[in-house]
Amino acid sequence: MPQVVIDGRSSRVTRTGSLRLRTTRFIIAGHEYQAIEQNASKPSHWGKLAHAGHRVVQFRDLNSQNYVAVSVDGDIREYLNND
Repeated sequence: MPQVVIDGRSSRVTRTGSLRLRTTRFIIAGHEYQAIEQNASKPSHWGKLAHAGHRVVQFRDLNSQNYVAVSVDGDIREYLNND
């Protein structure tokens, strides 16, 4: 079964419902996050990049349910906090 290791902890990679996108949950600094593979069929900027062959992963804070960052081919960009 596929896994990723973040801060020395292993997290299992699973597939979402019907779209079968890869996802995993992990904890950093006491906060739980979910990494979700970008759906390449979405018309958004990120979807277009994924459709073009880039590896795009969205990161969601599971406490607030807000998307907090995106990774494109391993380069991570944090979204601005709008609180």
